[in-house]
Amino acid sequence: MKLINLIIHIAWLGKRSPFCGNVTYSDNIITALESRGYKISFFHFSRVLFPSFNKLKDSFLPCSYKSQVFTLPSFQASKIFLHNLSVINPHLLHASLTLSPLDFLLPDICRQAEIPLIATFHPPFISEESRLLTHSQFIVYKMYAPFLAHYSYVIVFSRLQKNFMISLGVSEKKLIIIPNGVNNLTYLPSYPRLRSQFKVQTIFIYQGRVSKEKNLQDLLAAWVDAKMSIRAKLIILGNGPILNHLVRNYSSIDGVIWIGSIQDYSKRIEILRKADVFILPSLVEGLSLSLLEAMSCGLTCVLTDTGGDAEVADPNIGFVLSPANVYAQLRILLPLVVKHVEFRNVLSHRSETRFNQKYVLQVNVLYLDFLYKILLSKIKQIIY
Repeated sequence: MKLINLIIHIAWLGKRSPFCGNVTYSDNIITALESRGYKISFFHFSRVLFPSFNKLKDSFLPCSYKSQVFTLPSFQASKIFLHNLSVINPHLLHASLTLSPLDFLLPDICRQAEIPLIATFHPPFISEESRLLTHSQFIVYKMYAPFLAHYSYVIVFSRLQKNFMISLGVSEKKLIIIPNGVNNLTYLPSYPRLRSQFKVQTIFIYQGRVSKEKNLQDLLAAWVDAKMSIRAKLIILGNGPILNHLVRNYSSIDGVIWIGSIQDYSKRIEILRKADVFILPSLVEGLSLSLLEAMSCGLTCVLTDTGGDAEVADPNIGFVLSPANVYAQLRILLPLVVKHVEFRNVLSHRSETRFNQKYVLQVNVLYLDFLYKILLSKIKQIIY
């Protein structure tokens, strides 16, 4: 049956918790789509099927385990999902892939539900040229590549990620580049900075998952060895598997402030906006939303040129590190970043300009809107 100019109904499979970039991505895109008149039915995993606090009118899929990186659905999850899709009858399913066994069943579920399937593929990646072929991120991409062939389209964040997936056998026609985006009306520069509150010259901030691939251990070691506590503070905003270990070894005496995970967006944005320098020492990345948020806020950025961030990284907009031997580079760079305030200000302005050229959410969601409509026109569900 052809539907002419009706509201497009998207079933969205994503994450609400634990907090991570995937959660933020789903929230940002859904809000932007709803502002454009889309109807969204949000599906996500929960260990409690019928929570009493469900004010968001979400649909829950049962799981036995979930973390920031991986979700293990219950055996009945695929049947429940297919049933729910049949009941709500959406025009298509968009899966913000959570690294779950259910991801491999989605093409068959959508075939039975008779709806097309689009995915956003988030995992951090490394290039084959690095020769780290046994790295877990490479294994994830290698495992997913054959299954992604059965999706209608797969959204990736950068040309580098697209080329990497093509090298693993994913059809170029399936891959659509739509970069991560941030609302530049929300993430705005702010003054005064936190430095006056802490009585230091510079406030550095890391925001993200506290895990080994984020390489905070090298950052913290370099921070202490460079004796940064006498001139700066380092705020760590986030949670993760190695948090407790790092907290035991680095404290306020070292100029390190552990804030943990903040669910309240307004509080998190306020802290980010009032810092001076954003630092991301990752060994692997997708395309960091935290990096884009910092760029939008006008912070000076220190980052490694790995994964999708390598496409953002440019010595003209920030301090760019090689992911090899991050400790040695930061040991030298950190004091220089504090010292050269004028150069830092020039880079922060260039960073904000670069963000506005390519990574504004309100612009990038137009590409997604176009992709939905092209796909639905192909299968003759909607006529424009």
